[in-house]
Amino acid sequence: MKSIKKIGRILFLVGIMGLLLCAFSTVVYGADGGAAAVADSTGFAKGLSYIGAALSTGIAGIGGGIAVGNGSAAAIGALTEDPKSFGKAIIFVALGEGIALYGMLVSILILNAG
Repeated sequence: MKSIKKIGRILFLVGIMGLLLCAFSTVVYGADGGAAAVADSTGFAKGLSYIGAALSTGIAGIGGGIAVGNGSAAAIGALTEDPKSFGKAIIFVALGEGIALYGMLVSILILNAG
């Protein structure tokens, strides 16, 4: 139970770090271009794509962490009552982890589109 909750906390922290890292890279990218980046619409669009990628990764990571934390507690409760339900219980925990992967995939697609 502790190891599964630890995975949820790690996914939560990865989501927060992704948000902060992409916000920081947007600030650095805007500072690098100077006045030309403000006047150029592609620089603004690129900055917004970084913010969108950060939000998709961060929010999906936070949601995945919450899902894994709650799902693992319920799965362990179900396993104590019926040990044969391990396969069904682990599927719900894996679905929670899948949310974070989908968020990362969407951010990769956002960054490669521009």
